[in-house]
Amino acid sequence: MIRYILRRLGFLALTIILTSLIVFAVTQLLPGDVARAVLGREAGEAQLAAFREEFGLNDPLPVQYGRWLINFLSGDWGQSVSTRAEIYEVVTGRLRNSMMLAGLTLVTAVPLSVLLGVIAGLNENKWIDSLISIFSLSVVGLPEFVTGLVLIEIFSRRLDLFPANSSIRPGTSFREALPMLILPAITATLVLLAYIARLTRAGVVEELKQAYVRTAVLKGLPRRVVIFKHVLRNALLPTITVIAISIGWLISGLVVIENVFNYPGLGRLLVFAIDRRDLPLMQAIVMITVVGFALANLAADLLYAWLNPRIRLG
Repeated sequence: MIRYILRRLGFLALTIILTSLIVFAVTQLLPGDVARAVLGREAGEAQLAAFREEFGLNDPLPVQYGRWLINFLSGDWGQSVSTRAEIYEVVTGRLRNSMMLAGLTLVTAVPLSVLLGVIAGLNENKWIDSLISIFSLSVVGLPEFVTGLVLIEIFSRRLDLFPANSSIRPGTSFREALPMLILPAITATLVLLAYIARLTRAGVVEELKQAYVRTAVLKGLPRRVVIFKHVLRNALLPTITVIAISIGWLISGLVVIENVFNYPGLGRLLVFAIDRRDLPLMQAIVMITVVGFALANLAADLLYAWLNPRIRLG
């Protein structure tokens, strides 16, 4: 198991390095001039030249990449070219907000989706299976902004239970922010619900048809033991992959949800950086997202190996 963990950590490091090359290259290929985009059309050549010199835009690309990667790994992410704010402080503050929303969503979405998927799988082609399928598919078919607006109309304007505006101050604790996180978390949960539930259902249905399940039943094992100890252990493997991928989306991909509820997350900051063509800020956000994806996939691989020993022995 230790060898397997070390191998996965090596792949993680290699993935981050290769991704950093891609991120840097893609941001350099974006059209337009960074200095002109930041300073505006009225800026003179002297101002543009001074700006490029200050941010090292005149250096060769390999030099820029090496300096950027070393500084990123050391925690020195520089200043935003559009706001002059320290990128590390801005990004980590927004990342904290996104992690609060992502954590609440995962705590809500994963148990509920898995439970619905298991219930549907154990009752294949019965009325409860059809009911869960219709509900989950009808919910996921709605665009995120529509779901968010409906929740605001019902729970904020009519019932007055939760605030419609989720704009929180920097440094707000999770307990203080909780009332403003509920509606965005429900919106994100409804997006994930059908995907995870349907995948869990398919895994349960497939495993129930395997020969080892029939053998366990014929041996007289209780149905509860067969389901929890054998069926779910294998049926949830594909679900783990979807959950791991969803973590990255929850960290920086909730752009629509964050805009509907005016929530200051990492997704809105990324849109701001792209709109201002703020390359240092954009690179930092994308790298944080990549690291989040990589860590989530590492956790999924380790959970895979724990559930199925053949994976770590292969």
